[in-house]
Amino acid sequence: MDNDSMKEKDAFDVHTKEIDLVNRDRKHLNDDVVKVDFEDVIAEPDGTNSFDGIWKASFTTFTVTKYWCYRILTALVGIPLALIWGIYFAILSFIHIWAVVPCVKSFLIEIQCVSRVYSICIHTFCDPLFEAIGKVFSSVRISLSKEV
Repeated sequence: MDNDSMKEKDAFDVHTKEIDLVNRDRKHLNDDVVKVDFEDVIAEPDGTNSFDGIWKASFTTFTVTKYWCYRILTALVGIPLALIWGIYFAILSFIHIWAVVPCVKSFLIEIQCVSRVYSICIHTFCDPLFEAIGKVFSSVRISLSKEV
């Protein structure tokens, strides 16, 4: 197998790789955000308890409603949002690759030239000035004495 056909195979595998239908959040992006259970939302303090049947029915109603609303919203809005986010990140990648990185590299090249000129100016004008000021104050002696 030559190098070109291996690259084509690798590119093909990236877009057709199998997704994990069991563990859908491998990188744990939503651990803190959306894990909301019945006990996280509704709780009865000691001494104020509803009937057991009402509590069980409330739990079932909450859980089933959350489950089916999520599924219906995902079915209706999931594909369009996936399309929008795919386009957004494609544009973001394109701008980063073709505009941001070249601009930063260009700036770094230009700033090197400016920094050399700046360094020459500082060494030409400021170094002699500071040297002269240092020589003026080099003969100054200060002595402190404590009078009691």
